[in-house]
Amino acid sequence: MIGIVMFFAALVMLVAGFPVAFTFGAVALYFGLGASYIEIMPDGGTLIEWWQEFLSMFSMMPYRIYSIMTNKILMAVPLFIFMGIVLQKSELAERLLESMGTLFGKVRGGLAISTVLIGALLAASTGVVGASVVAMGVISLPIMLRNKYDTALSCGTICASGTLGQIIPPSIVLIVLADVFQLPVGDLFKSAVIPGLALVGVYILYILIVSFLKPEVAPAFRGDITVTYSTNVKKALIAIIPPLTLIVLVLGSIFAGVATPTESASLGALGSLILAAMYKKLSYSLVKEASLETVKTTSMVFAILVGATAFSMVFIYSGADEIVEHFMTTLPGDKWGFIIATMLIIMFLGFFIDFIEISYIVVPILLPISQKIGIDPLWFAILIALNLQTSFLTPPFGFSLFYLKGVAPPEVKTTDIYRGVVPFIILQVLVLASIVIFPELYGFKG
Repeated sequence: MIGIVMFFAALVMLVAGFPVAFTFGAVALYFGLGASYIEIMPDGGTLIEWWQEFLSMFSMMPYRIYSIMTNKILMAVPLFIFMGIVLQKSELAERLLESMGTLFGKVRGGLAISTVLIGALLAASTGVVGASVVAMGVISLPIMLRNKYDTALSCGTICASGTLGQIIPPSIVLIVLADVFQLPVGDLFKSAVIPGLALVGVYILYILIVSFLKPEVAPAFRGDITVTYSTNVKKALIAIIPPLTLIVLVLGSIFAGVATPTESASLGALGSLILAAMYKKLSYSLVKEASLETVKTTSMVFAILVGATAFSMVFIYSGADEIVEHFMTTLPGDKWGFIIATMLIIMFLGFFIDFIEISYIVVPILLPISQKIGIDPLWFAILIALNLQTSFLTPPFGFSLFYLKGVAPPEVKTTDIYRGVVPFIILQVLVLASIVIFPELYGFKG
């Protein structure tokens, strides 16, 4: 049971606010010492034998770290992060929001609908959740509030739209899961397109229904528009076509098999610099800031990965993986019992810890069980990705909630944000349930 205790000890430390990578590493070392002591000392072993057993437990650690450093799948992570940060600093979100807001503003609920559509475009071009939520919170939220939009609906729309970058390619979550599942990144990207578009469609449908039933919640735009509709269309197209071209080049090259995800990521990084030059935003300081932020974010991801690797080695050494496997395989309902339990566990953990920790700690424990049951790995990976996206919205620790609160006007309360995201969490759960119940609709075997 030492591995199970270790897992909950790490969870408590993470909730307490300790750094993720150091938490996993430290817990692995301390519980590794405990596990090796229990293995050696009760049978009359010596301190030297105890120490040798402890060292043997981590003997493969250097090779694990080297394999992480040379992993070709993970090479795409810093490149896609760089692409997203450059586009964010090029004020792409501002251009899209301004043009789309005037285009859809006259429709009841149009400002919220334009926010969802921009969230989808930003997801496919930047994939940086924090940047998307902050940009839309700074620009779109004040406009919606000035036009008498319901505060909760406005906040919920922005948070939900900003998290689309977790499921719509090129998503860092999908790259991480491709590494864990040992699946081609391109296949996972293709499989995520329909679920991602389904989420966008469900969000828009919800906004339309709410604005129809309660016109005062999302009224039509009443601002002074001095330009014609055709001018607004031209302005919107000028804002949309450049990033859309980049999206088609990056994802199209992957889907067509012309380039690997890493090669496409490098193309995207170069394309983002070209777009920044077109927007007259390219400068040495922009490249420097984007590079530094990329290094910081990538270092965080890989530090967590190293800590998670040490954690999983001790977890497996203690035999806790066998306890989990026995529990999950004896659940009623066979495959469906396993799927439901897995989704509930990941959703619960998403309230407290980030997607990276879940991907590298929890998923590797569940993956062998799913393979033994005979579950389609692509289907299972997409279910987990969609579930992890929900973790960005779930109170009290959803990252999107904090991002928005940090830039929201003072009159917007935390309770308004919480109330606003609840309907969108329910919508995500419904889409997740539809993929579980009707996998064929989304192109999966189940």
